[in-house]
Amino acid sequence: MSRMKVAVIGAGAIGRMHVNVAMGHGEVCLAAIADPTDEARALAQACGVPWHADYRDMLETAHPQAAIVATPNATHAAIGIHCMEHGVPVLVEKPIADTVEDAASLCATARRTGLPLMVGHHRRHNPIMREARRMIGEGLLGTPLAATVMATFLKPDAYFDVPWRRRPGGGPILINLIHDIDMLRVLLGEIEHLQALRSNLARGFDIEDTACVMLRFRSGALGTITLSDAATAPWNWDLAAGEAEHYPRQHVDTHFITGTHGSLTLPGLNLWTYRGRRGWHDPLTQERTALHRGDPYAEQLRHLRAVVDGREEPLCSGEDAMRTLEATLAVHASADARAPITLDPTPVD
Repeated sequence: MSRMKVAVIGAGAIGRMHVNVAMGHGEVCLAAIADPTDEARALAQACGVPWHADYRDMLETAHPQAAIVATPNATHAAIGIHCMEHGVPVLVEKPIADTVEDAASLCATARRTGLPLMVGHHRRHNPIMREARRMIGEGLLGTPLAATVMATFLKPDAYFDVPWRRRPGGGPILINLIHDIDMLRVLLGEIEHLQALRSNLARGFDIEDTACVMLRFRSGALGTITLSDAATAPWNWDLAAGEAEHYPRQHVDTHFITGTHGSLTLPGLNLWTYRGRRGWHDPLTQERTALHRGDPYAEQLRHLRAVVDGREEPLCSGEDAMRTLEATLAVHASADARAPITLDPTPVD
């Protein structure tokens, strides 16, 4: 089977991740890089693929079979729409867009053109997440009651040398927290209400560095998320799950799902249950499911090929990702209003 030609639009940190994975992938190959920077031109040269300053020129000459859009959030909709209108399926990095309206436009274009639109919530492709979803779905926890999530880490000072990272939309709510909201949606279902607080105590920028969120799911389960990108702490998915080698792995759990008959911790996949009498005076049993490590970015590219070929449905469709975006933007709205926010109850298609 010949490898599918994929172009990467945007060669920032996440774009380079996609480039590196595509270069060694068995089912896709890197067709071109589109990004106006000198760094992107050097990267394309090192990879031996064409470089284009303008993605529109790239589409006309490289003729990719799919495109990965890894540009700043505000450009996702325009670029993704242009690609699909020119017959190219799209994998858009998360968030799908920076507004629900732009996300809806992307989804409408996908429906009109009949082309696949996928969104890069890559944690869904992690075998840990797949196993956790199976365990919860099979009732090993009984009725899920609550979730506690820690997303605390330290971004170095140099990270903020890029101006947009100090401006509204560049903070950890839209950049990082969106992953954890998506994970909770996958594991516990749709979010009904949420209430949030945020702070810029550590750095004093126009963006938050810390936030706390309370959630109520449509099922009746509750959740809390503590977020900070200014914290000296190991409790975050990127350090704990071992998805990328450039993060020094920490052997801690960060996500805690509690149910009537069991509780599950992630990423360790530790299941806590009673084997006999049930009550706080009785002993608990701990079981751990040990999985082989899987690269979610490589699996996402395999899945992209399968979706383009018509063999699989998108694991994260545009409409699905739009619901995650809506909930994440509601965190900002709740913090602004200092009030709870009720989310749209319409089911995801």
